[in-house]
Amino acid sequence: MTPIEQLQSALSTLGLKAVEARLEGLLEQAAKKEPSYAEFLEETLSCEVDARRTRYLRARLQLAHLPFVKTFEQFDFEFQPSIDEKQIRELRSLRFVHETSNVVFLGPPGVGKTHLSVALAEAAIQAGFGAYFITAHDMVADLGRAYREGRLDRRLRVYIAPKVLVIDEMGYLPLDDLGATIFFQLVSARYERGSIILTSNKSYGDWGSIFGDPIIATAILDRLLHHSTTVIIRGESYRLKERRRAGLLPRTDQQGQETILPTPAPSAAGTSSGRRKAGA
Repeated sequence: MTPIEQLQSALSTLGLKAVEARLEGLLEQAAKKEPSYAEFLEETLSCEVDARRTRYLRARLQLAHLPFVKTFEQFDFEFQPSIDEKQIRELRSLRFVHETSNVVFLGPPGVGKTHLSVALAEAAIQAGFGAYFITAHDMVADLGRAYREGRLDRRLRVYIAPKVLVIDEMGYLPLDDLGATIFFQLVSARYERGSIILTSNKSYGDWGSIFGDPIIATAILDRLLHHSTTVIIRGESYRLKERRRAGLLPRTDQQGQETILPTPAPSAAGTSSGRRKAGA
């Protein structure tokens, strides 16, 4: 075996796949630059470290079940001026994850609550934290099945284990007594142990209707909001923006009130045609 073949065999045995794949290129580059032994070794190992980190992050992103990949750079803050960008920058620092505090996004549908939640989860994963995304309805349905099958404690660990749990669309559907009790158990189990990022289209005052019981709603809010940041978004839906621009929906004024779109004046041809029909 040649020296290169021996190296490739050793790299394969050690599982250094990235270095093995780039070995010849690394050797050619070293021959041209003539780095010191330490520099060559550092560059070679960095190649493997970077490849492993990429694989690790890809696996973490898949395990998180994010509905899409969205970044803060893709968020249109100009379209949603009610958001305090300073507050969002503070959340991007991930201090809330280190402090095991929570983040709650409140606002009507389509204003970017899920986008910001996913961006925070993705940033947490990039920083080495585990994250998991699920809608409130799907989570409660999953845990309800587990309860009926006698495996609730084991299934709860799926939602307790991640450092960051994103619960999306809280309040779109009311919960029954079992769902409210299970949700309370989850929030209590994660209290001061892991962060929850939650989105809802309901104000806190309406949460009694979500859980069907103001007492359990108060108990959940007590734990959820003890260490938390609330981001309230007041604005128009992104999904309706393009349709409104195309004239398919009424425009809104600066106060958010709908304005009546002007009706196009009939053309001369249309007018004469109408007269002919009237006189027919």
